[in-house]
Amino acid sequence: MIASVLPTYNRAPLAFVKGEGSWLIEADGRRFLDLGAGIAVNALGHANPALVKALTEQANAVWHTSNLYHIPQQEALADRLVEHTFADTVFFTNSGTEACELAVKMARKYWYEKGAPERTDILTFDGAFHGRSSAGIAAAGSEKMTKGFGPLLPGFVHLPWGDHDALKQAAASPTAGAILVEPVQGEGGIRPLPDQCLKGLRDLCDQHGLLLILDEVQCGMGRTGRLFAHEWAGIEPDIMMVAKGIGGGFPLGAVLATEKAAGGMTAGTHGSTYGGNPLGCAVGCAVMDAITAPGFLDEVNRKAGKMRQSLESLVASHAAVFEEVRGAGLILGLKCKAVNADVVKAGYDNLVITVPAADNVIRLLPPLTITDAEIDEAINRLDAAARQVEAA
Repeated sequence: MIASVLPTYNRAPLAFVKGEGSWLIEADGRRFLDLGAGIAVNALGHANPALVKALTEQANAVWHTSNLYHIPQQEALADRLVEHTFADTVFFTNSGTEACELAVKMARKYWYEKGAPERTDILTFDGAFHGRSSAGIAAAGSEKMTKGFGPLLPGFVHLPWGDHDALKQAAASPTAGAILVEPVQGEGGIRPLPDQCLKGLRDLCDQHGLLLILDEVQCGMGRTGRLFAHEWAGIEPDIMMVAKGIGGGFPLGAVLATEKAAGGMTAGTHGSTYGGNPLGCAVGCAVMDAITAPGFLDEVNRKAGKMRQSLESLVASHAAVFEEVRGAGLILGLKCKAVNADVVKAGYDNLVITVPAADNVIRLLPPLTITDAEIDEAINRLDAAARQVEAA
């Protein structure tokens, strides 16, 4: 008999009833050190006082009015994002998946308005994850994502990761319109795109007139030590997908774009009932205020360096369990020699939460507010988990 909740998840046997900073408390009282942060969502930790204050104050005023009217909180958050990024304009969604849908529509409408409606192809890469909507799974293209869900949305060209010749050939096609890429692949196994490659993608787009779409849903909002990961490469996209950390735990996403790229999106071309509602945007403003505060990202970088150094020592101490450390900032991965699911399970047994990914990797995505003492404790618990795997 089917469960009342559609059984599309293989859930761990855990039920958390309270969160405090970097900690989650299980119903039985056990305290877990959270290195998953809701899959990079709780960027400022659980029950962050500034976010709780923003949410409750807004909840006591107005929750929802719809986009039929001006929403001051939405405009305030858009202004903050425009001030701190490449973007000229922002559309708010409820999730990264919805951001993907708009990014695809925006790129295709751009070419339609330019009189080249045939330029619908969006180039994507092996290992990508862009959400689970029809456009998102078609963009990723993997059998795991698409099997049984055909016919797939056409107009995506899937390229091997690192195959420069295939990329150049596809970009020169008369039907090519955009390149869509994650600066750091999350679900794909914490694979950062080297800065020189991101610069090369920008140059290739400029050469052929393509739009560059960045998916920073998982790697954005301070996670790499810059507000957005592409800033390390010194380039700017035309369109960018954002979600997860922007709401600090409240469902919120956004598409950021230049005026040029967004030129075709006029009144009536897109919409959302909930997107950019007062509650979500009030919290988003508080998140932006925290991450852009002087010194915050410097601390993220310092703590990231400490955590990576400790993880390198952990890998060296458990060569039968781990192979290498991957990632940037506080979006880190441990490539495993043991089965990654076994390492995640051993982590649960030792009261530390990690997140599995492709390529036999476990993801470490702690709150950006994690303390030095909590990093030390995280390494101790991961060490215990590795010893448990070795003894099995």
